[in-house]
Amino acid sequence: MWFFARDPVRDFPFELIPEPPEGGPPGPWALHRGRKKATGCPVSIFVYDVKPGAEEQTQVAKAAFKRLKTLRHPNILAYIDGLETEKCLHVVTEAVTPLGIYLKARVEAGGLKELEISWGLHQIVKALSFLVNDCSLIHNNVCMAAVFVDRAGEWKLGGLDYMYSAQGNGGGPPRKGIPELEQYDPPELADSSGRVVREKWSADMWRLGCLIWEVFNGPLPRAAALRNPGKIPKSLVPHYCELVGANPKVRPNPARFLQNCRAPGGFMSNRFVETNLFLEEIQIKEPAEKQKFFQELSKSLDAFPEDFCRHKVLPQLLTAFEFGNAGAVVLTPLFKVGKFLSAEEYQQKIIPVVVKMFSSTDRAMRIRLLQQMEQFIQYLDEPTVNTQIFPHVVHGFLDTNPAIREQTVKSMLLLAPKLNEANLNVELMKHFARLQAKDEQGPIRCNTTVCLGKIGSYLSASTRHRVLTSAFSRATKDPFAPSRVAGVLGFAATHNLYSMNDCAHKILPVLCGLTVDPEKSVRDQAFKAIRSFLSKLESVSEDPTQLEEVEKDVHAASSPGMGGAAASWAGWAVTGVSSLTSKLIRVHPTTAPAETNIPQRPTPEGVPAPAPTPVPATPTTSGHWETQEEDKDTAEDSSAADRWDDEDWGSLEQEAESVLAQRVCVNSDHKPSKSPESDWSSWEAEGSWEQGWQEPSSQEPPLEGTRLASEYNWGGPESSDKGDPFATLSARPSTQPRPDSWGEDNWEGLETESRQAKAELARKKREERRREMEAKRAERKAAKGPMKLGARKLD
Repeated sequence: MWFFARDPVRDFPFELIPEPPEGGPPGPWALHRGRKKATGCPVSIFVYDVKPGAEEQTQVAKAAFKRLKTLRHPNILAYIDGLETEKCLHVVTEAVTPLGIYLKARVEAGGLKELEISWGLHQIVKALSFLVNDCSLIHNNVCMAAVFVDRAGEWKLGGLDYMYSAQGNGGGPPRKGIPELEQYDPPELADSSGRVVREKWSADMWRLGCLIWEVFNGPLPRAAALRNPGKIPKSLVPHYCELVGANPKVRPNPARFLQNCRAPGGFMSNRFVETNLFLEEIQIKEPAEKQKFFQELSKSLDAFPEDFCRHKVLPQLLTAFEFGNAGAVVLTPLFKVGKFLSAEEYQQKIIPVVVKMFSSTDRAMRIRLLQQMEQFIQYLDEPTVNTQIFPHVVHGFLDTNPAIREQTVKSMLLLAPKLNEANLNVELMKHFARLQAKDEQGPIRCNTTVCLGKIGSYLSASTRHRVLTSAFSRATKDPFAPSRVAGVLGFAATHNLYSMNDCAHKILPVLCGLTVDPEKSVRDQAFKAIRSFLSKLESVSEDPTQLEEVEKDVHAASSPGMGGAAASWAGWAVTGVSSLTSKLIRVHPTTAPAETNIPQRPTPEGVPAPAPTPVPATPTTSGHWETQEEDKDTAEDSSAADRWDDEDWGSLEQEAESVLAQRVCVNSDHKPSKSPESDWSSWEAEGSWEQGWQEPSSQEPPLEGTRLASEYNWGGPESSDKGDPFATLSARPSTQPRPDSWGEDNWEGLETESRQAKAELARKKREERRREMEAKRAERKAAKGPMKLGARKLD
């Protein structure tokens, strides 16, 4: 019955978008944009409306429908679905744009590159080769209107309306009856005598020449215009001339034309074509070939079209990672292509892969992810970072590879704003404390301090009060000079996070101790920081009402806006130190802070130099890995005793003799032991921490009339005959921080015990030990008698 009838058009799973039809090929077909009803995927729909009295055109349309449905080739328009009724024909294909419209749009956007044209023509010629050589079919309609471009920029051959068999099974070529298409017919078709000798591909190759001319020069006005190549590239002109030659016999086969153009120096011999050919066969390539290809791919992506990167390269990269076991080599090109994606596309395609990569145990992949985190961190939401990214990243803090530990520290600058309370204030601080206290690499300890200064504003108020002062104080006692500089800059960068009491009682004492640091860069930064804190204290002292305003950030909640100061103060440390980090790690491993000692302050000019205290040779900022400017500055400073104070410091030669005797006595008995875990021999040739600071000075008596520094009364009630108070000053001690905690501040004063007492105590212990050993030896000899030959000596 009639009410059971169904409308096939209404039930068709695709629908037309209500827009004007695009400029389709000349002929019966109209090209429309469409989409799949279920998923909304875009498609192209070719529509033919059956008209009465147009049986010949209807047969041509049905033949094209059948050909397109049965022919499958990567370079031929891909058929998806179709609908055939008494009133219309619908052919659904992949979403494409006619080549003429595509070229016009690209010209308006800046023009089409020769690389794109070379690959497009390569695809059309390859499709013709498939039809002629493999299927024995003549296309008979090669022109601009028969070529379409998909979203990846791939050229597809369509317009199969007038195709016929080269073997003559279906009769001769069908009549077109459309002048716009007949102008591309070769001249030999006008000769009805049949005396012209030609190949089966001759006519299509002539039409290919017309297509090449139109791509570079625009619409073809007449056949005579083919004699002038116009804008056709010189590398393509010889092969183009073969196509449009008057003799059809010499026109090359499509396969040979491709071979000629792919020859060295040919139009189709370029990196873009080679990349596309490799991607087409990537499934059958060896793993070593894939690795090499992906390593070189990122260098070429900048020159490739954006649509090609998004729609052809990206799917292959994702497939290679998911199923091809490509590993870390896909990361660089993957993130490079990701720049072309919208935020929504990035979330859908890249982020799932990135999250999965972080769980990998491949070190190469982990370090590349950390190095390139800046490119994708803005697309990660906080739940993903805290639950799926951070738990895997923190394993890098414990890695035995210094490069991974360094990159993990640096990555915290980007992850900190997205971490929750527990991960940021508890878990991360625990790892930072361990790195700063126990890591054997000085640059990593330095970068840990720098990172803490930059993320200090994100910490909670209680964590800031508990961590920052202790952490930066510990950094100022580090044997690695850049770490001490980073500690000073950390104080300065977070100056607004300390109360006035902390500034006066905790921070300034630490900074004052650095004013006599052996490294001038440390002293310079210490003086700057001291002036800054002093001016802050002075302003509050002058106007106590400013206290509330000055301390407004001390108990404030964490705020991303407070990190600007830290970034500007400590930015140089990340740039300068981290640029040396990998080189330092590779060439000269450093030791943990507890294994080295800090040398004494330099001796000013005119003062007899006391005997230097022997210290283990330690890594120094001076050496072949330092810049030439720093070497020059160090040489100038050492030549003039650093000239950091031009005042007359007097003469300390009276105390020098006693100090010399004490040091010789102590150091002759207590030699610094060599760490079994570190080989320091390579550093001895380059000098130690006191290089450039302690210069030999002649033991000359003071000039007549010169008053000794020890004779001055410095304002105390004691008399001056107690000796010079500076005589008790010694090198800044290298403290052993408590591992896995920020520790408590250790503000020990000057040594209270005299060196003479220490030396005497050590001498007595050695004497007692010697007497004990002699007594034991005598007892053994008396009990056993003389030793026999071959007996084992037990003592």
